[in-house]
Amino acid sequence: MNKKVEVLPDISALVTRGLEVIMSKLSTAIEQRGQFTIALAGGSTPKPLYEAIASQDLPWNKIHIFWGDERYVPPNHPDSNELMARRAWLDRVDIPATNIHPVPTLDGDPATSSAKYEQHLRDFFHCSSKEFPSLDVVLLGMGDDAHTASLFPHTPALKVRDRLITVGNKDENPRITFTYPFINAARSVIFLVAGVNKRPALAQVFAAVGDDFTYPSRLIQPQGELLWLLDAAAGGELPA
Repeated sequence: MNKKVEVLPDISALVTRGLEVIMSKLSTAIEQRGQFTIALAGGSTPKPLYEAIASQDLPWNKIHIFWGDERYVPPNHPDSNELMARRAWLDRVDIPATNIHPVPTLDGDPATSSAKYEQHLRDFFHCSSKEFPSLDVVLLGMGDDAHTASLFPHTPALKVRDRLITVGNKDENPRITFTYPFINAARSVIFLVAGVNKRPALAQVFAAVGDDFTYPSRLIQPQGELLWLLDAAAGGELPA
């Protein structure tokens, strides 16, 4: 595994570096494969990054957008990751509607929606039920409990290894989430982590030995590149 950790001075520098990395990955993917596939993260940290991407002059018809996880709420709900990304980025650029692949959340049953999104992904990537396709980039955040996507400590989603998508759970509120093996199939996984409250979790995630089910971000060990972009508040105490 090709793991890199970069500690940036502040959020602004983190966003600038994130944009630089994503533009490089995008250019390479389109040159080599004719399209760029990216899974978005929710939360507040990536929002300015999405706004920065929206200001770029890009071949939008060659870019496909997915989500690594989604709260089980309608797409116009204030808590929706899709809504945040649309407002910050997707509604501001000329990207074809067919290139946006949101998580279904209106079936009334998270398991049904999970299966539907999985089938959509398999159809898009033309892969069998035994294969794990590779997204070009999976963007991730990390909570102060070390969860990532909707893979929360000590929840059943952490044990799902044979599917792309499963149902996550936080405080009895269902979510739809990538499984960790699907994340690990990506060509590049980029964590964006900011804030001093993340330091204790980062120390556990980066420890040589630890409990993956207590600190789920430890499970993210992709076959491709793993890049941790941290602001100084989050990463200032990590050993060099």
